[in-house]
Amino acid sequence: MNKKYDTGLMWFRRDLRVDDNAALYHALKACRQVLCVFVFDRDILDSLPGADRRVEFIRESLVDLDQQLSELAMKHGVADAGLIVQHAWAAQAVPALARSLAADAVFANHDDEPQALARDAKVAAALALEGKAFHSFKDHVIFERAEILTLGSKPYSVFTPYKNAWLKKVDRFYLQPYSVSRYAGALAARPQVFRTAVPTLADMGFAATNLAALNIAAGSSGGLRLFDDFLARIDQYHATRDFPAVKGPSYLGVHLRFGTVSIRRLASAALQRTGEGSAGAAVWLSELIWRDFYAQILSNFPHVATRAFKPAYDVIPWEQGAAATALFEAWCEGRTGYPLVDAAMAQINQTGYMHNRLRMVTASFLVKDLGLDWRWGEQYFAEKLNDFDLSANNGGWQWAASSGCDAQPYFRIFNPTSQSEKFDADGKFIRKYLPQLAGLSGPDLHCPWLAKPVALAAAGVRLGENYPRPIVQHDEARALTLQRYAVVKKPAAP
Repeated sequence: MNKKYDTGLMWFRRDLRVDDNAALYHALKACRQVLCVFVFDRDILDSLPGADRRVEFIRESLVDLDQQLSELAMKHGVADAGLIVQHAWAAQAVPALARSLAADAVFANHDDEPQALARDAKVAAALALEGKAFHSFKDHVIFERAEILTLGSKPYSVFTPYKNAWLKKVDRFYLQPYSVSRYAGALAARPQVFRTAVPTLADMGFAATNLAALNIAAGSSGGLRLFDDFLARIDQYHATRDFPAVKGPSYLGVHLRFGTVSIRRLASAALQRTGEGSAGAAVWLSELIWRDFYAQILSNFPHVATRAFKPAYDVIPWEQGAAATALFEAWCEGRTGYPLVDAAMAQINQTGYMHNRLRMVTASFLVKDLGLDWRWGEQYFAEKLNDFDLSANNGGWQWAASSGCDAQPYFRIFNPTSQSEKFDADGKFIRKYLPQLAGLSGPDLHCPWLAKPVALAAAGVRLGENYPRPIVQHDEARALTLQRYAVVKKPAAP
């Protein structure tokens, strides 16, 4: 078979799987031989804490990926294939690897985050100077960038019409998996110097986390097991997804973030089950479409990475100074005095995961009860979430702050107590993460500051000692928020 290139370099990033990988497919199809690389990019890692679950998840996923590449190559009689893994600055390491391996082209999948685009531009320019090509492909979403536009040829900024256009456009072509195994005979043996194991966490200056204790299975094998588990209960998703103490979500967020599962596989299954009448699958499909929606928002309106989608909201006078910092620290540490908020913050701090309903509750509390800049919370979630994805995290926070596209109106403010009573009525979630409140029941568990002294004493709860009093009064905070947002006139579209 005639191939365009003799040697190609497949650069894995947020697509840590062999199955249905667009760039890997194109590399294998276009090159006589393909070598595979992953770079632990120090531009990202050097700013992370010494123990980071995401680094450990990636590392374990690379072990899985290395094994899958090796096994696939062996089926074609190629030994010593697998991953070349480096801990370096990717913008320099990838061109250097292409040079040392005599690669004619580098293949990768798109990453539309601003930092990634800047990195890829540097890599492409360095490769071009040496006459080497850089090819990238859509893999992380079903539709990206300008693939879905309004009749006026503009990006959508409201979800429902975007969803309708998405559903109208999607078909078997967009969901068809890439048959990597068909061309896997092009996988090449690594040169001897690169036949090394995936670096350990210690090799890169990181410590182990509680990832294993949390039963977060890494790699595509772990992602597929999780997906199979979810498919068995997807039909109830619409009824269970809002209750944090119930096994309702798919828990696939971290696998979608690092591409250890194929979005085409997930969307295909959701569409099929929706067509069969599954209400749960239809709601979950909408969540996948929201993911595409926020990705195209970041791509088409990159200013959202640092500013409000609606510019008028950048004039809101957020709280500042020492008092604001103290409020923020109490929120971060789960010391607000509102049990559902505090339990949710304990969940993210202890596990790197937060239930989606609770992401909305805690975000609303930070912005509209405490009057703090949504960017503070966005950054905290970016540091803590295992599944942190810039576009989705930004979209969610701007939704909560009413500053984003298709956001909730500013006058709709979550009441943390009523949210607690509605979505954790028996307090199972609160008791799990706030054991000091376990002895309380009924309304007392949701608002202990209103409990009678005898009930608090019987439960061993000492307000201000082993559980804080509310740091704000919700009704008063709501009134202040309405005043704060009054500076916003009808925002003009970006």
